Formats: sequence, structure tokens, C-alpha cells
Amino acid sequence: MPWMMPMVNPAQIQQLQTEFTENFRQLMLHATQGNLPAVKDRRFSSEAWQHNPQFSALAHLYLLSAQTMNKWVDQLEIPDANRDRLRFSVTQWLDAFAPSNFFALNPDALKAFQESQGESLQKGMANLMHDMQKGRITQTDETVFEVGRDLAITEGSVVFENPYFQLIQYKPQTPTVHETPLLMVPPCINKYYILDLQPENSLVAYAVAQGHTVFLVSWRNPLPEDKDGIQNATWDDYIEQGVLKAISVVSEISGQEKINALGFCVGGTMLACALAVARQRGQDPVGALTLLTTFLDFEKTGIMDVFVDEAHASLREQQLGQGGLLSAAELGTTFSFLRPNELVWNYVVNNYLKGQSPTAFDLLYWNADGTNLPGPFFTWYFRNTYLENNLKKPNSLSVSGTPVDLGLLDMPAYVYASKDDHIVPWDSAYASTNILQGPTRFVLGASGHIAGVINPPVKNKRNYWVSNAEAEQDFPLSSQWLDSTTQVQGSWWPDWSEWLASHAGKKVRAKKTPGNGSYPEIEAAPGKYVKVKAI
Repeated sequence: MPWMMPMVNPAQIQQLQTEFTENFRQLMLHATQGNLPAVKDRRFSSEAWQHNPQFSALAHLYLLSAQTMNKWVDQLEIPDANRDRLRFSVTQWLDAFAPSNFFALNPDALKAFQESQGESLQKGMANLMHDMQKGRITQTDETVFEVGRDLAITEGSVVFENPYFQLIQYKPQTPTVHETPLLMVPPCINKYYILDLQPENSLVAYAVAQGHTVFLVSWRNPLPEDKDGIQNATWDDYIEQGVLKAISVVSEISGQEKINALGFCVGGTMLACALAVARQRGQDPVGALTLLTTFLDFEKTGIMDVFVDEAHASLREQQLGQGGLLSAAELGTTFSFLRPNELVWNYVVNNYLKGQSPTAFDLLYWNADGTNLPGPFFTWYFRNTYLENNLKKPNSLSVSGTPVDLGLLDMPAYVYASKDDHIVPWDSAYASTNILQGPTRFVLGASGHIAGVINPPVKNKRNYWVSNAEAEQDFPLSSQWLDSTTQVQGSWWPDWSEWLASHAGKKVRAKKTPGNGSYPEIEAAPGKYVKVKAI
């Protein structure tokens, strides 16, 4: 486009053209000689791609073109923020137009068509029609799982509910328990049972087995047809009537002035905000804090930065700031296209071009079981965290009329991040160590945002990095911290469990009945809120 030309050094353009032409010549030479190297990109790594000279050359040409386009973006003389947005857009188009995504250009799809005598394409079209009716891509066999039957089955009771959440108290599995209970606060943009999938990979079940009385917030999934005004709920409402109310009820039921609390992702941000509000009010309700893949400092939000600017914030405020819902479908699509090859095009190829049915996977079932968000809640969160990073700034904003200062949080803290997290980059989660003022243990796990967290010890998978020093002052830079750590094989859960036990008080006899006189059992876990479907 002509308006782009002044932003590029002509000499660099010439060099890029020369480099592409030479690489293309070499590619064609190797293709005619039949000695093209193997393609490592897994989209083109099968025998059907590698052993067919035409398709192999096509894959190489595509990758060369993609590489050239990315180099062109790198050379543009534009601000870094604009470059990141352009790179994201270019990547979306490049991934979408990969030859593997087209039936006639995908030798694996053509092979399946030939071997099945056309049945694979017939099944693929049926899969496509089914997903079009459903409004989203099927990533797993959703007929295998049911919440309350296969997932979220740790035994417990709903002991409190209001228009924002149900509070679940889990049944103790040990004769004695630590006297200080644990409250888990998951993100309200997802269903809570990511923390309670199946028994073998449930963090809830693990914590119960370690002798903790576990409570958990199950957020309501608001629907367009709801008539009680939930579409107008604000951040203040979720903090006051959500997190702080849950803390209060757990304290009343347990009889403990202080409880322990865990927040995951946005749930961690909400939990820290709520505790800062409580501290400003002269209250100190949580003795030990756990944050899992959580932003407190939103200065560097990774790939999410491409969506963050004043124009987008203002548009959303016009659309949703006074009420309405941000749909689960939109949220799901946005997160999927942060990793399009893994979460979009992989399923387009397998489900539609090859006619395959996806296998059953509990984590992907949960991922598809999305929630809607009240518009005012979302727009406040987007502006005050991602756009303006106000939560980090002492007293720069108020929640329920109370100034927020995260620097008041001086309780012992366990901060976990995942090394390959694209939602909460690990060094941004690490930045919380310089906000929290108490003794802090930072642990870095392998893998991504979800798989890094949900890593039960029984499988002995992955690893984590840890420093044995607990700091009450500033941590070093994240790179310096990583250089000084010890790598440990397996799950980080036992490390967290040992830390939590040291802050959970003495052992007492486990109570046989949930709740108390003021908060009797309402229904068995998982409760009705988590079963509400967004679509």
C-alpha cells in the first residue's frame, strides 16, 4: 500500500526482495533435485507432505513467504505498539492462508478422502454443519463429560448463594484438618471446575486430601434473559458482594478470624483488590495469600496488548458500560485466536477436511463451557487494569468508595506463574513480588496458563523452578531470579502444599456437617450456578 512506503527504508526493502528471490531460487533448485529438507512445522510434517515433491515445495514456499512478511513487519519504521498490532494481524492472515487449511492443497486430507472413498469429506461437512449450528468449533467430544457426573465431583455442599456466586464447602477426607480454612477464588470469566476437573487432576481434591477445609466460589453465569439486573453488575459489586462476602461467610462458618485464600487468574486480581479494600477499612481477614497466574501489574500483558487502546476501551464503554453482557462466544473466540494454529486451524483441518471426530479431553470441555460477563464489570476491568494499570498505583482508584492500595498486603504470599503462559506472561506475574509487602515465595512452573497450573503430582510431569529464599523486600529482575533458581522435576503442588500447611494452623477434628446454623446446606456440590450454559 502506498502509505506504507515512507515507513520503510528503501535499502531494506531491496535487501528483503533480494533475499527472498535468492531463497526462492534455492528452494526451486532443491525441489527439482529432490532434496528439499524436512519441514519441522507440524502442519507439514507428515509423510504425505514430506514424500510428495509438489506439496513439500508448497510448504517450503509458504514458510518462506511467511518469514519474509514477518521480516517486513520488523523493518517498518513505526512505534512498537503499532508494530505489535500489525504483526498480530499479519500472523492471523498467514495462519489462515496456510495451504494445510485448504482441502485441495492438503495431501493428508486428500489421502483420507481417497482411502475412505469420499466418506471423510462427507463426515467433515457434517461436522462443519453441526459446528455452524452450534456457533463454535468443536474441540473435544462433549458427549463424554457432564458437570456433576464426570467433572466437578469432589464431594461438598453449597452453603451460601447470592446473585453473584454460590459458595461450596467441600467435605473433609481426613479425620483432622488444619484449623485455618482455604477459600479458592477462580476467575469469573470461566467456570470454577478448572480447579476440580476429574479426581486425578483436581486441585480441590488434592487440597482436601492434604487436610484443608476447602471453600470455593462458583460464579454465576449471567444470561441475556435474566431479569434481576445482573447485566448491570459492576466491579464494585463483584468485590463487595462476591469476594468480600465469600471471605466473610467462610470466616463465620469456620469460626476463624483469619482464613487463607487462593486466587486464580482474574480471580487472583479480584482477590488482591478485595483484600486491599478490607485493609483500608481496618480489616485483616486473610492470613496467607496464594496467587496463580495472576496480574497485579498490567504494564506488560504480552499478546493481549494488541487489543488495548483508548479507542477500544471507549467503544466497549459505549456498547456495554451501562449494561448488557460480553458473551462467552466472543470471549472464547478472542482467546482461541491468540493461538490460532492450535485452537482454530488444527480443528478445521482435522474435523472438516479429514472428517475426524475430536477425542475427549476434560480441559477442552471446560474451555468450551464459557461464561458471559456483565458489561459494566468488564469495561471497568479493561480500562483500569489493561489500559491504565490503575490497580498497581496506590490510591489511584476506589472500589465501593474505598481507595485501593495493594501495597497494604503484607501477609505471606505464594505466587505461581507458568513459563509459557501467553495470557499472563510469567515475568508480569513475577512483578507481583514487588507489590506485595510480606514474605513471598515465587514459583515458576513449566507449560502454559492452564496446563502449568493443572499439573497433579501423580503424573510426575513437567517441572518447576524455585528459589529457597523468601523476601520481604524487592526481588531481583525476573531474569536474575531465573538464573539463581533450582529446577525441580514434577508438579509444584507439593511445594505449595508444604507452604500452605505452614500457614494453616494446628490440626483439629474435622467437622462432619457443612455450614452452620446461619448457613445450612442449600444443595449438593457442584450446585446449580455452574450448570448454567452460556450458549
